[in-house]
Amino acid sequence: MAAVALTSACGDGTIDAGRDVPHGSLPVDERNPVILANDGATDNWLGEYAMLLANSGGPPLAGIIVNPSMYWQDLSASVGGWNEMIAAARTSGLRNIPDVTPSPGPILARPADGKIESTAPNRSEGAKLILALSARLSLPWRPVVVVTGSRLTDVADAYVMDPTVAERVVVVASLGSAGGSGGGGTMGWPNGELDAWADWIVGQRFRYVQINGYYDQGGDVPSGAAGNLPANAFGSWMAGKTSKLLQIAMASDQIAVLSVGLPDFVTAPAVVRATVDTSAAFDSTTGPPLLPHPDGRVWIVPTCAGGMAGDRLWKMLQDPRTFGQNAGK
Repeated sequence: MAAVALTSACGDGTIDAGRDVPHGSLPVDERNPVILANDGATDNWLGEYAMLLANSGGPPLAGIIVNPSMYWQDLSASVGGWNEMIAAARTSGLRNIPDVTPSPGPILARPADGKIESTAPNRSEGAKLILALSARLSLPWRPVVVVTGSRLTDVADAYVMDPTVAERVVVVASLGSAGGSGGGGTMGWPNGELDAWADWIVGQRFRYVQINGYYDQGGDVPSGAAGNLPANAFGSWMAGKTSKLLQIAMASDQIAVLSVGLPDFVTAPAVVRATVDTSAAFDSTTGPPLLPHPDGRVWIVPTCAGGMAGDRLWKMLQDPRTFGQNAGK
């Protein structure tokens, strides 16, 4: 992985009375280091938002994991797309953009006894990266965030390898749906159907934030606006990608990183605390239901301020400081 310079708040030992108070209604915010875990590079704006936010006062980007899924089965093609995005970002002056970590491997199998701790690990490269970066970067008051827009396999695999990782990581996922189950939600489609047993592991063992405020991502860079993108390699990459975006709201995986980087993106009064319904039968085609619980380790975000996404995107793109120009002024 390319060297990425990251600093942790209060890492010098000084006392900050407010260091453990999140900015917003979620347990993490723009100060937490982020690891992306996703599949394809062209169906949404997750990578672009993460890279721009990391250069505009948002969460530092510590790692990028790319895994296959039933929708993006050609891992080498997905990695190639992410590598193109990364090259365009670096050429354009975006700093601290890590290399891709390809992470092949099957979905996790539910053991015969149904116990999480009996799960056979993949020992995937993605899981190893999560373990290594969380051990190096996490602080008790500032865990590493794994932002996912695909299957949760690598996160769950990291737990099976080393259960203490759950103390150092918060998972924020564009996954499933809110509502139902008495006001809770379900770890189902989209993305929750990709590795059902991983869903059960993550939902029960990690602090898990499920973002369901999907929005029309086609409005972020409307047709006709591509000519206004920056005149650099990153702008060219984005212009070439607009026709490849999936035209369904549930594809907007960037809601996960936006919820971390922009506290106001989450409409706070609607956030629901929940827990996995362990009484439900395991279904290999979908993740578990989530039941409201005031002290649950799950946060469900039913709605987001979708209109804020495009507005912030263009502010970052049009600010020359984002791309390292006049950074010292």
